[in-house]
Amino acid sequence: MTDIATSARIKVFWQPGCSSCLRTKEFLTQQGVEFESRDVHNDPQAQAELFALGVRSVPVVSIGARYTFAQSLKDVVKFLDLRTTLAEPLPPRMLVQRLDTVMSAVSRYVVQFAPEHLHEPFRDRRRTPAQLCYHVYRIAEMGMEASQGMLLRFESFDEVPPETCTADDIRRWGDDVHRRFDAWWAAETDPEVNYTVQTYYGTRPFHEVLERTAWHATQHTRQIMLMLESHGVTPDGPLTKADLEGLPVPDEVWG
Repeated sequence: MTDIATSARIKVFWQPGCSSCLRTKEFLTQQGVEFESRDVHNDPQAQAELFALGVRSVPVVSIGARYTFAQSLKDVVKFLDLRTTLAEPLPPRMLVQRLDTVMSAVSRYVVQFAPEHLHEPFRDRRRTPAQLCYHVYRIAEMGMEASQGMLLRFESFDEVPPETCTADDIRRWGDDVHRRFDAWWAAETDPEVNYTVQTYYGTRPFHEVLERTAWHATQHTRQIMLMLESHGVTPDGPLTKADLEGLPVPDEVWG
C-alpha cells in the first residue's frame, strides 16, 4: 500500500454518473488510500487541473504531474504500487452473456419512460434516460468494433442520440446493435479472445476490454433502473444478483 505522504498527494479526477470513476474511488477507499476528489463536471477548477495534465477523459489518478488512466484497475495498482491482487475476469463467453442480458434489459426499460421524462436530465450529471440507454448499446457496439480493429476512442463515449428520437427509435437501433453483436460473437474464431486491441489508454488484451465493456454496460443499466424508480416505475424484469455476479461493478449505483 502507498505510504501516507504519497497518499496525501493523490488526486482522482471524475464526474458524476461515470461508472469507471465510481469504481476507482470505491477501490481506493477499500484499499485505505487517501485521495483528493476532483469533480471535473461541476468544478471548473478541477477541469482546468485535468486539462493541465494534458488529459481530456476521466477517470484519472494523478500524483503531481504524473497520472494514469483508471479504466483498468491494474494500471491504478501499478501506478500507486499497491500490494493487492485483483480478481480474474469472467471467461469471455460469460461476459458476452452478461452483455446479452443488459442489452435485452435496456430494450425493455427504454420504452417504460414517459415521453416527458425520456429527455429529462438526471441529477448532477445532467445525463438523460435517452442518452444513457443509447450509451449502453454504444458501449457494446464499441467493444465489438475494437475487436474488429477499430480504435476505441474516448470521444465515442460522449456520443448522444438526437433530442428528437423517441423511446421506440432507441429500442429499434439498440436491437439492431444487439443483433450485430450476437452475429459478431457467433463468428468469433478465437473464443478465448487471446489478442490485443487499440484503445485511447493503450494497447490492451481484448479480454480486459471485453470485461470492462460488460461491467460498464451493466453499471449503466443499473442506473437506468434507478432513473425509472425515481419516477415511481418498476423496471420490467430488473437485473438480479446473478446478473451481476463476477462483474467488478461498484457497490453504489450513481455516486
